Amino acid sequence: MARKRKQLPETPEPASIESLSHDGRGIARRDGKTTFIDNALPGEEVMFKFTYMRSKFDEGKAVEIVQASPDRVEPPCQHSTLCGGCSLQHMNPDVQLARKEAVLREQLQHFGGLEPKEWLAPLTGPVTGYRSKARMGVKYVEAKGETLVGFREKRNSFIAQLQQCEVLIPSVGHRLSDLRTLIHGLKSRSRIPQIELAAGDDEVALIIRHLDPLPDEDQQAFLDFCQPLGWHLYLQPGNESTVHRIWPALTGAENEERLHYRHPSADVELAFHPTDFTQVNAEINRKMVPLALDLLDISPDDTVLDLFCGLGNFTIPAAKRASKVVGVEVSRAMVERGYENARRNGLENLDFHAWDLSQDVAGQSWANRKYDRVLIDPPRTGALEMMKLMPRFGAKRIVYVSCNPATLARDAGELTALGYRLKAAGVIDMFPHTTHVESIAVFEKK
Repeated sequence: MARKRKQLPETPEPASIESLSHDGRGIARRDGKTTFIDNALPGEEVMFKFTYMRSKFDEGKAVEIVQASPDRVEPPCQHSTLCGGCSLQHMNPDVQLARKEAVLREQLQHFGGLEPKEWLAPLTGPVTGYRSKARMGVKYVEAKGETLVGFREKRNSFIAQLQQCEVLIPSVGHRLSDLRTLIHGLKSRSRIPQIELAAGDDEVALIIRHLDPLPDEDQQAFLDFCQPLGWHLYLQPGNESTVHRIWPALTGAENEERLHYRHPSADVELAFHPTDFTQVNAEINRKMVPLALDLLDISPDDTVLDLFCGLGNFTIPAAKRASKVVGVEVSRAMVERGYENARRNGLENLDFHAWDLSQDVAGQSWANRKYDRVLIDPPRTGALEMMKLMPRFGAKRIVYVSCNPATLARDAGELTALGYRLKAAGVIDMFPHTTHVESIAVFEKK
């Protein structure tokens, strides 16, 4: 027999918030038990309601701020307490940055006892309207006769009913109500589970996931919505390989299904398919790439290795500074995109290779060469296997762009043991209003 869920108290209870959890919740200790409370900041006195009670800890949500922290601000989004897309909109953005830098400091100290010689100023950009890639859930709730479009609610799998989103680019984020109305009027509304957004500098694309073939009138409704806005419309009847554009109509020309973004600092433009991985924060990316290349200190005679290079986000701009750049990425599709972007920008001093960088590189031609500079931009799991190869490459300087401070710190410890020193480090505010910590670090051979 299933165990009956414990009845939650209905009356709000008081709590004193002592600190902040890794996921942005206030931490209170009540009767020797830890309680994680959404919408609460350190130093605050709040009234909260329980949302879950467990044997070792409880969870709740602040419903009244009795004594506010000086770090509290009015959230820019009306849905901030409901939507799980953001967790820190109620915290001053400057304090968010300071917290992220503290997390990076702690991780470097914890894993390797490391302190950079220099702390870089945080790389900042807009704190709203910044997100140019997103995947939103869609749900037709028959019992309520309504359609939901948005991100998941905090702490559960339900889709939040959003009027608009303030972190998405405004051209999309301020049209969520229109999208919801559109989908609610479709015959196939119960068979559309998600919409994916991808935007370049000048284009927006919507990818509609549908579980059954769309009726002609539903497809026309999407076209009538996207065409006046100039949005590219893609349909996805199955897995990612089935994504295809239906507007603008394809002419058969090579590489038509592309969006584009520019790196003004390098005078290059990169093309990408809407399903390709790209950085979600375009303005930060335009700042991050030249910062990384400046920190690499590339000379015209240098050979640069770009590991986890993707479609060439760093590789293509680096080729404008170096004698030769070699990019390595696990996806063959991204290698093809890298060469496509090299041709687009008239660059011939690049090579791209497809290889899983978590595997043995024996026999790989690119791995048996010397490099003056190495740039690494790995996934959250980091690049421990690649750290061991740095002495073989002989690079005098390494720049590591990280989306996980814990694996950056672990890999930094490995580099230190191999004779490199941590010259500089700093945070990159790629995801404002979230606890996600993006960072950059520079290593030099001793």
